[in-house]
Amino acid sequence: MTENSNHEGREKMKEAIRLRQSRREQWEKEGERPVWRNLSMVGALGWLIVTPTLLGVMIGRWIDGRFDTGVFFSGSLTFLGVSLGFYLAWKRMNEE
Repeated sequence: MTENSNHEGREKMKEAIRLRQSRREQWEKEGERPVWRNLSMVGALGWLIVTPTLLGVMIGRWIDGRFDTGVFFSGSLTFLGVSLGFYLAWKRMNEE
């Protein structure tokens, strides 16, 4: 191991310790989040994933029926909807 990589490792460890301490201080000051808030987060994440997925399925089936393309648009837009839903859920989880 070189001296430089050892120094970088120490800096990363110090930053992780500072982050852990600040989170601990925040928890001691504010306490646990209420159960209702955690449950509402779960519900919101579910809707953030389900809604774009269902929209992708419905729009894809409509386009496939209109242009007789099999399941080309249904599959593509379902995948796009799922991807968008998980992206929105990820952003929402990291917001708080």
